[in-house]
Amino acid sequence: MSHERGIISTKDRHRTTVRYGLPAIQVLLFIGVLVAGVGPLLWLLKSGVSTSQDILSGPMQLWPSGIQLKNIPDAWNRVQIGAYLGNTAIIALGSMVSTLFVCTTGAFVLSVLRPKWGPIVTGAVLATLFLPGVISLVPLYMTILKMPVLGISLQNTFWAVWLPSAAGAFNVLVMKRYFDSIPRELIEAARIDGAGNLRMFTSLILPLSKPIVGVVALLTVIGSWKDYLWPLLVLPDPKLQPISVALPRVAKTTEISLQMSALFLAVLIPVVLFLVFQKQFLKGVGMSGGIKE
Repeated sequence: MSHERGIISTKDRHRTTVRYGLPAIQVLLFIGVLVAGVGPLLWLLKSGVSTSQDILSGPMQLWPSGIQLKNIPDAWNRVQIGAYLGNTAIIALGSMVSTLFVCTTGAFVLSVLRPKWGPIVTGAVLATLFLPGVISLVPLYMTILKMPVLGISLQNTFWAVWLPSAAGAFNVLVMKRYFDSIPRELIEAARIDGAGNLRMFTSLILPLSKPIVGVVALLTVIGSWKDYLWPLLVLPDPKLQPISVALPRVAKTTEISLQMSALFLAVLIPVVLFLVFQKQFLKGVGMSGGIKE
């Protein structure tokens, strides 16, 4: 018989102190994690429907002056949260599309087509992971101000955010690792059946890679949603700024209750996205090690 080995032996588990103490410790740890994870969101919701005076005088009290539900529509209209959320959605969706296009096609070339220069490119892509992002910030910004060859400026356009986010070495390597796990017999069978590279990519590789594609898409959307520094640099026009850039700017002229309502609306959407797609996300993470033959 096989027994699970752990830090507590089977004999010790039958002791009264361990039998009742261990579940109690597990429950306390679970409550602690729950409070640490959900507590800030609940406090943000509470503050979003409170008055500014209540937030400052009694931040942990439950609505001494009553629930102010009008804060949410006021934040939507007066702070123009709707427009900033729309910009954020456009940036996030564009970043997702560009990232998926680059990482899937790049991984397809390196993993499936396997050119002679493939290992050199893979090594170069891997090397970029060891460079801090701040090192490439200035050259990338200068490139956006004046595109090579074209000589045009992408500042104050969404392309300035979409294009740099597409060239993510981590996503390319993760996708390549998944493509490497696809049995070569399937690829060779597709070649024998006369499938070209484009047909193989769209009809074989992508359908088999739906889990990892979903993971990369969700991570890209969430990462783009909370990005602050790069949109601040390339989108100085307030009409184009996402919520992450707009909120600190409007905080100087907005009362704190409306700021909390706006923050809650900004945080709510990524949380809802994760809750809706958590099953697909966790499935994709579990299958990211590859496909079993």
